[in-house]
Order: sequence, then structure tokens, then C-alpha cells
Amino acid sequence: MGTKTSNRTKYLTKIEQLEQLSEQEIADLKEVTNKFAFRANDYYLSLIDWDDPDDPIRSIIVPHLQELEEWGRLDPSNEEAYTVMPGLEHKYNSTALLLVSNVCDGICRYCFRKRVFMEPQSAYLRDVPAAMQYIRQHSEINNVLLTGGDPLVLTTSKLENIIRQLRQIEHVRIIRIGTKIPAFNPYRIIDDPTLLEMIEACSTERKRIYIMTHFVHSRELTDAAVKAVHLLAKAGAMIANQTPLIRGLNDEPEVMAELLGRLSYIGAVPYYIFQCRPALGNKAYTVPIEEGYEIVERAKSLVSGLGKRVRYTMSHSTGKIEIVGRTKDYVYFKYHRAADDANSGRFMVYRSNPNAYWLDDYDEMVDDCRISLP
Repeated sequence: MGTKTSNRTKYLTKIEQLEQLSEQEIADLKEVTNKFAFRANDYYLSLIDWDDPDDPIRSIIVPHLQELEEWGRLDPSNEEAYTVMPGLEHKYNSTALLLVSNVCDGICRYCFRKRVFMEPQSAYLRDVPAAMQYIRQHSEINNVLLTGGDPLVLTTSKLENIIRQLRQIEHVRIIRIGTKIPAFNPYRIIDDPTLLEMIEACSTERKRIYIMTHFVHSRELTDAAVKAVHLLAKAGAMIANQTPLIRGLNDEPEVMAELLGRLSYIGAVPYYIFQCRPALGNKAYTVPIEEGYEIVERAKSLVSGLGKRVRYTMSHSTGKIEIVGRTKDYVYFKYHRAADDANSGRFMVYRSNPNAYWLDDYDEMVDDCRISLP
């Protein structure tokens, strides 16, 4: 369940610090870490069974030579097109996204924001007052997502400064914090009562704070992680979980079902299963869409209604698109959320392509239907 017992965390940012690897493995993987950043901590590494080459925690955090396969792009969802200023994105009408940190407690090998760690000084929010001014001037924004990097890497005082300013903007009703800290380092939460006090103060009856956890395998749900989730909920936060579908990690229905079930038990309600984005170096981690749909549906058949609420979606450049069904010849998609409101709720039918990893891989749309907006 992990040997770490406090937040006096030791971080590793060089592959040669992994004493469990051989000299040859370190030499081979340096080519990977020269291209894509490596970061881990002693708590998360303690969860790995180093005698198992297919250990799921190892596959999440330890670099692999497969990342050198040329495939994908640095900004797979074209976030740059929706960037108002460094660290502030406004893609959807009612939602603003603030990249408040350029650091994570660990870097998932299939991360879709590798550019944040490759260019850490240019891809996060530095001008908080300007961002607040923009949000004040756009009354259509009723929810703000804090992300990064990981917002909980910030000191509580820095995070509180941002959250309290958002709470002073009347039309901002929801604040979401996207974080993998409960999985990567739950002691950041357990050992910091001021963080929980801040959550309690800022999550009110009519304006909730949502913690969007990123558990991707049930092995991450250690006693400490479950306690961290419990404390956040006890402080008044609403907890929802989102996970990418990753080849070799959670792409077996039984494995995904176990994760969905255990998340439901602890109150981290399954929210999204994301199609792994076609980011640079991600080919070996990605499952084709139609295969992914079958995996997700079989997993959902094994869990109760709470687990079944999860939606299988892709964060496409044009919006969040849900994969809603397939037949022998066709695949069915719906815009769950669209950057262009004219596409909201749009239903699309494409001819099947078992080798498609992203919407752009489908060549032939055979039908579509847009809803009538008022």
C-alpha cells in the first residue's frame, strides 16, 4: 500500500536516480528523458512491484523506449487556438481554463501536455490579475477549471490566492481543480490541514469546489489515497474522477471495471474515460477508438449505475466528443460540448475504421444531425 508516511517527499527528476534500473536500462532510457521530462516521487515509486515488468504503476511513471516512436503532435487538442493569454484558455462559452502550475508531482508517460514540461516558462499562468480581469469581463463564464501541471503542487497560500479571487467574481459558480495529487502524493492533502480549511471555506452551499481526480488504475487507490479523497469530501469538495484509456494499463474490461467500482465506493464518482490524445510519443499507449468503445462498454456492464455514469469521450480540437455507439459498419459520435455552440449536441455517423485513433482518422461521414437551438 506504499511505504511513504508523510509529506517529506523525495522527488526524482533524473532517470539515473531510479536505483531499481540496470545501468543498461538507464543508458537506453536517457534518450527518452532527453526528449520528454521525467519526474516521480518516492511515495508513488514505492507502489511498484519491480519484479513485474508489466506492473501498472511502473507503466504510468517510468519512461519507455516506445515513446521515441514518431507519432502525434505536441498540442493534440489545439489548445493554442483557444489561448487568450499564457495560461488562460477560453474554449467553451461558459468555461475558462487556468494553467496555474507548470509542475506535477509525477509526469505520466502518456501526458497530453508534454509541452508544459518542455517549455515550462511559457505554458502556464503568470499574470493572475490579468486573468481575473478577463474572467470578470466575461459574465458568460460560470465555471473555471484550474489545471496545469497540477494546481495542488502550489503552496496552499498561492492556491488560496487564486481561489479566493475567483470566489469574489459573482458569475463564477463552480471552481474545478484537476489534480493527480491524491494518486501521486496523498500526503500533500493528509498532512496539510490549511488546504482542507481553505476548501471548506471556499466550497459553499451554492458555489461548490470540485476536485477532479485522475486515478487510472485501482492499484493507485491505496489506504492513503482513499483517506485523502475522504478528507477532501469531508471538507465540502465534490469529487469526480477522469481517466484516460491506456494500452497495457487499463484496457482490459475487468481492470477498468474494478477501477470504476472502487471509485464509486469511495465517492470519487467516475466522470470521463478519455480517449488517449494523439500527443507526441503516445502511439504505444493509445487504443483505437472502436476497440476502446468495446472495452468501455464491457467494463460498464460489470458495475452498478454509479459506475455506468462515466462517458467515453475525446477532447478534440473542436470540442468534447462522446463515442456513443457502433455497429458492424458505422460509428456514432455526439458533441458532448462544442467550441462552436452551433455544434452542441450534434450527432455524427462515420463509416467504421478499426484503425482510427482520433476523429480526424475517419474519412467518410455518412450522416449527421444538428439540434435546433433557441
